[in-house]
Amino acid sequence: MSPSPSPSPATVTVFASPTSWVESEAVDQCRRVANLDGMLHVAGMPDLHPGKGAPIGAAMASTVLYPFLVGSDIGCGIAVFPVRLRRAVPQRLADRFPDLDRGLDPRRDAGHPAWSVVTDVPRDHVEGLGTVGRGNHFVELARIERVLAAEHTARLGLADGDLVLIVHSGSRGLGERILRSHTDRHGAGPADDPVAYLAAHDAAVRWASLNRRVIAARVAVALGTDPGDPVVDQCHNLVEVVGGAYLHRKGAAPGDDHDVLVAGTRGTRSYLVAAHAGPEANHSVAHGAGRKMSRADALRRGRAKNTVEELRRTPLGSLVVCGDRRLLFEEAPSAYKRIEQVIADLVGHGLATPVATTVPLVTYKTPERQRDHAGPASGRDHRGRRRDRP
Repeated sequence: MSPSPSPSPATVTVFASPTSWVESEAVDQCRRVANLDGMLHVAGMPDLHPGKGAPIGAAMASTVLYPFLVGSDIGCGIAVFPVRLRRAVPQRLADRFPDLDRGLDPRRDAGHPAWSVVTDVPRDHVEGLGTVGRGNHFVELARIERVLAAEHTARLGLADGDLVLIVHSGSRGLGERILRSHTDRHGAGPADDPVAYLAAHDAAVRWASLNRRVIAARVAVALGTDPGDPVVDQCHNLVEVVGGAYLHRKGAAPGDDHDVLVAGTRGTRSYLVAAHAGPEANHSVAHGAGRKMSRADALRRGRAKNTVEELRRTPLGSLVVCGDRRLLFEEAPSAYKRIEQVIADLVGHGLATPVATTVPLVTYKTPERQRDHAGPASGRDHRGRRRDRP
């Protein structure tokens, strides 16, 4: 049975301190969403920032289901996979990352070990399986830098110095097709058939989780280790029925007794947290640092301050694999809020407990491309010799 409509406007709460960077446009978007028919409560996370028509970093409860509040990347989330390597030399490992713009094809790649993690493919959709995508998506080999709550890391099987693969990706073209099929008929209006939308949506959420597992398996095999199961896998773009209402999360992770990796940037720490957010926060927590610059501003300011080579190595000494120079600037650490402030706001509002910090060794965005025509970058030229990174 679908929830029945209720009066508007809804209440709005932003879980950020007065010193936190929250743009007024993002708060205005929360207020506009609060005026939608059936909206009950809008909770803005400390990583709140403006999106295309709806805020990012928000959890929105309503008696009416609005597909546009979830967006096109249904099921987008972050998973953490423990890995074991004898030596973790960033440059050597960066050269071994596979081309994650190229999907894993069941006919062409039938013998690839990554297929071992696939039991079924939701909606039989194989297009793009095992690819990361653009925007803020990434794969990162990171190290557990510091344990902050040993009882939680012991529960997860993690310890100081352990290596993990962090995978941030979603449902790729599948989620986009689902949203387009709705917006072509109804625009930003509610779902006319919530049951049908949720069935397609739930399949996309499962597909996105499978995609993160396939990505991790591809990278693990390329780095010379075995693919394993994730200890954390939470999506932050989805809608669920909670307490008789539709809870839309757009860039907000489930915070009701879940472990969540709150991503920093490729040049900063990330935080693993144990989330315990209540109803006022719509049972949600932040999913990352949150943008403080638009992509256009980050590109313009970044080009004035940094070279491409400077952005390929971070202040932490980690390496960035990214053949898309524009994306290097758009996703520069300076384009994001301070992750420490986001975490402090979560703690200050009683939404989460920090468990551990991770530091990047290699962050993968897109494959490097060779200057000749030898094919995807491998770190070597067409004669097999080492080459300088472009």
